[in-house]
Amino acid sequence: MAKNEFALAFNEVLEEKQLAKDVVVSAIESAMVSAYRRAVSASTAQHVEAKLDADTGEVTVYAEKEVVEDSIVDARTEVLLGEAQKVKPDVQVGDMVLVETTPADFGRVAAQTARQVIQQRIREAERSNQMQYFERQVGEIVSGLVQASNAQSATVGLDMKAEGILPNNQKIPGERLKLHDRIRAVVMEVKDGTRGPQIILSRAHRNFLRRLLENEVPEIYHGIVEIRAIAREPGARAKVAVSATQPGIDPVGACVGIKGVRIQAIVKELHDEKIDIIQWDQDPITYISKAISPARVNGVYLVDTEGARTATVVVGEDQLSLAIGRDGQNARLAAKLTGWRIDIKSLTEAAGDTLDKLQNNAELAAMLPAAVEAIPQMQEVLAKKAEGRAITPEEYTALGQFIDRVERRTIQIKEEAARVEEERTVAARADIPASAFQMPLEQAGMKEHIFNILTEAGFETVGQLMFVLKTEPNKVLGLPGIGSKAMQNVEESLAVLTFPEPEPEPVKVEEVPVAVVEPVAVETAPVEPVAAEELPATKKQAEGKKDAKKVVEEDEEHAKDGVSLDELFKMKPEIFQGTRPAEEDASGDKKKGKKGKKKAVELEFDEGLGTVVGRKIHKRGGEVEGDWE
Repeated sequence: MAKNEFALAFNEVLEEKQLAKDVVVSAIESAMVSAYRRAVSASTAQHVEAKLDADTGEVTVYAEKEVVEDSIVDARTEVLLGEAQKVKPDVQVGDMVLVETTPADFGRVAAQTARQVIQQRIREAERSNQMQYFERQVGEIVSGLVQASNAQSATVGLDMKAEGILPNNQKIPGERLKLHDRIRAVVMEVKDGTRGPQIILSRAHRNFLRRLLENEVPEIYHGIVEIRAIAREPGARAKVAVSATQPGIDPVGACVGIKGVRIQAIVKELHDEKIDIIQWDQDPITYISKAISPARVNGVYLVDTEGARTATVVVGEDQLSLAIGRDGQNARLAAKLTGWRIDIKSLTEAAGDTLDKLQNNAELAAMLPAAVEAIPQMQEVLAKKAEGRAITPEEYTALGQFIDRVERRTIQIKEEAARVEEERTVAARADIPASAFQMPLEQAGMKEHIFNILTEAGFETVGQLMFVLKTEPNKVLGLPGIGSKAMQNVEESLAVLTFPEPEPEPVKVEEVPVAVVEPVAVETAPVEPVAAEELPATKKQAEGKKDAKKVVEEDEEHAKDGVSLDELFKMKPEIFQGTRPAEEDASGDKKKGKKGKKKAVELEFDEGLGTVVGRKIHKRGGEVEGDWE
């Protein structure tokens, strides 16, 4: 094959299969190795390599052979010493060397083998590329053409010649897919199958709606608007809670678009599925009120317990059916969106329940005397409603205020009771040693059958058992097989137990004096003696200036002393320049820790200059030498 013909064919394979160049080269080389082994019947234990020239298409085969000196018994595994030395000069007899053994003509069988192996390797590489590509696309939207559809699923042709499966339960109810229809779906799962990757698609998952919103609303894609929660019933209705991450942004308006352009495109893609966009709020009451939309809410009352979170929503008579929705759809979606169990009541129904609660709870009635006084009026309004007579708006308002007053007080009582219970629990836990919660129950020394009963009930540590006995003793007594004697045995076993004190506490006590000592050690340098020595030095200088001629001995401690402001202004700058070396010598000697040499300065009044001048005095051999400065 000519050079340009092979290059064109090679590049065509790369473009068609969408594979890397080294992958195809490796497949061809592996195919040529297999063809060589079949052509010469080489052993699989023999090391064989093949090299492909991507420009010319020439293939060179190398095989590992044993070096012999004179004669060759098997040309497939042996090579003469002279031939081997051309490849490796320092080779010796008996060594193994890799030499070129390209056959002159592979033949038809070898060519067929190479073709099959090349096709198989390219197919495997293609499947591997598909698998890696679609594994990265999990959770993202892909588009494709419907290739086939049956009662169980639809087959969709995707990129890279892959096929996706859209099961019936992942379709939007009511939509019918036709052949060659272009659809969009989200990749749910990718499995590795025998005939390539199995790509499971979905159009009914809530993430499909999330990705559609990201594609249609740029603010969501760029993170300016955030999707907080999605509740969806495919083909019927969906609720989406959004919030803005920047001030001054209307998240609902950004999703809806001008004249609803953005949301209408999504509704059309979802087979006319209705979508409610609401604004997320941190306050659960406000959030639930918006989630019930389009119904108007009169009041929301929350009961947050460990077992479940329940929200009682009170709406007007004309809003009850709208709040519940068709077959409870609106209430169901609102519960999924908010994560609260929602109980929707009409105004009159809630007023009746509130009256019963107030009449049957004496403690609550004592706390709300004004509400008790309003009971006859509320009963009269409810009687009018039962008789079918009209109720005025003022009476509806009074009902709402009555319900709100009683429900809020009830919630306060429950919160107070929960707080008291929590304080009692904390106090009970504080009375139990911390090491008891780390001690296994088998160390308590109870009878074997009692230990087995407690273990089956979920008790693992001694501290856990002691805590339940303090807070809920009937819980242990109510276990099957536990009676008064068993309880007595449990109490006696716990009474004789001793719990070791925790070890880390003494370490913390030892660290306290160390922290106190550190600041005391800092205060070691007395300051008062320095000031006491500086005072006489200043006094001596003042006396020397009065006499006009006085030798003042300067030490390293006196280098910092000065003169009065009046004398300072009368002196010339040269005086300070002359005394600078003495200051530097004193500071240098101080750093070295040695005793500094004393320097002398003689002050004299110069009649010609009309001012006081100073002269450094150097003592050399008992003579005084110096220059006037």
